[in-house]
Amino acid sequence: MRMQTTRRTFLKNAAAASVAVPTFVSSSVFGANDRLNIAGIGVGGKGRGDIENTSQGQNVVAICDVDDRTLGAAEKKYPGAKAYNDWRRLLEQTDIDAVTVSTPDHMHAPIAISAMQLGKHVYVQKPLAHTVHEARQMQLLAKQYGVVSQMGNQGHGSSSYRTLVKLIQNGTIGKVKEAHAWSNRPIWPQGIDRPPTSDPVPGYLHWDLWLGVAKTRPFVGASEGSKRERGLYHPFNWRGWLDFGVGALGDMGCHIIDPVVWSCGLGAPTKVWSNGPAPNGETFPNWGIINYEFAGTHFTVGDAFRMTWYDGGKKPAPELAPLPDGESLPDNGSLFVGEKGVLLCKHGGSPQLLPTNQFAGIDVNEVAGHDHYMQWTNACKGEGKTSSHFDYAGPLTETVLLGTIAIRFPGQAIEWDSDQLKVTNVAAANAFVRKSYRDGWQVKGLA
Repeated sequence: MRMQTTRRTFLKNAAAASVAVPTFVSSSVFGANDRLNIAGIGVGGKGRGDIENTSQGQNVVAICDVDDRTLGAAEKKYPGAKAYNDWRRLLEQTDIDAVTVSTPDHMHAPIAISAMQLGKHVYVQKPLAHTVHEARQMQLLAKQYGVVSQMGNQGHGSSSYRTLVKLIQNGTIGKVKEAHAWSNRPIWPQGIDRPPTSDPVPGYLHWDLWLGVAKTRPFVGASEGSKRERGLYHPFNWRGWLDFGVGALGDMGCHIIDPVVWSCGLGAPTKVWSNGPAPNGETFPNWGIINYEFAGTHFTVGDAFRMTWYDGGKKPAPELAPLPDGESLPDNGSLFVGEKGVLLCKHGGSPQLLPTNQFAGIDVNEVAGHDHYMQWTNACKGEGKTSSHFDYAGPLTETVLLGTIAIRFPGQAIEWDSDQLKVTNVAAANAFVRKSYRDGWQVKGLA
């Protein structure tokens, strides 16, 4: 049975619970053979893999999706799980230990924060949040409520990224002078306006629940000949819309900027500026080039360090990477220009030292990777710790999302005070650091 609840009932119950238990200290103790009770919120697409990979050897006790087609497929896979369309009703189920959150970006923080306040461990897809303020609150609240957290940037656990970090921090290419990161995204519509038309909401889709904290707007279905019959927003195409996603940078930045921030030991950026077009008020532009400036570290050259992000087919200048004849930069990757050479890493591939003849005798000694999903599951049971916990993933997401603010002010360098969570020189930019939720959808901890 798909269970529903009213917003008023949920908010009343949540408020009562928050008064009775202002902070949460986990009392669950798991033995070697005990099973974790996991719930999946958003169980199609990436969510399908998230719940499947985190639940190996565990119990899936609840599943939730706003699309009845997706939910129905998950019900067949997990026949013992209770099924919901409304995540708020799912969180009333008392036997849940941990939750995966794999929804459109604008719903990550409301769901994850509500779950953490009930003492649930959380695995949240990247980017961690839709705004910088949400990311900061998620970081703080994970610590306050004592829950295990992990962001879904699976490459963080890979052998390739861990080996990259070792090479950079061991000084294999010397100190890093500059870094570049890029993606071939978007592979969904961007740079488009909202159409004046609307379509009937299909019977399988709970549109108001899909909108969640976002402002109300009409449903628009798939245009004739659209890829995989994807609608204008649901499924997948929401990524380019300002109200729901964070564009190419937000989608891939938490993957590809991750090794730059990690290996160079970077803190929050101090300055960010865009060399590309601005959004049209509805969607992100088709391409972007974002420059980040950070304070220098032990692993970089000088007092300030620059990283540049490219998307929409843009890439670093080819001469920065002395590749062998016939080779070119990959569609998605990162590049480190050091004092003694260059390191190139294809997203999902192994790091490559350049020029190849100069590093021919170097024994890379690859670092073993780990299962990013099961690392979280095991940590929820008290076995080890996560590596992309919110104390790491929150600041990484902050860096990424600052680029989506700079996109709105092309040609202006925004100066960032991370401690105050404030742009200090372009007052208008602070309007995008946080946002308001739709009436009836407010979440405690995000006021």
